[in-house]
Amino acid sequence: MKLFVGNIPYSMSESELRELFEKVGELESCKLIMDRETGRSKGFGFVEYKTEEDASEAMEQLNEADVQGKKLVVNKARPQEKRNNIRR
Repeated sequence: MKLFVGNIPYSMSESELRELFEKVGELESCKLIMDRETGRSKGFGFVEYKTEEDASEAMEQLNEADVQGKKLVVNKARPQEKRNNIRR
């Protein structure tokens, strides 16, 4: 199950995010979303667990958890919406 993780501190690295969520269970993947132009974190990412049980446990344990002074938002990820790649 894939989870959306929001309100991630900008100073947190992808490896730190992975480490935090691996405490709950085995991850399939972990991705911190970065701004293409600045190279900075956008403050959100996605983690995917191998089992739904671990994903549910992560939502329960880490939603609203205080990380570097910010409360994480952790919930089930929605399917990605199709976007028009028209740049202005």
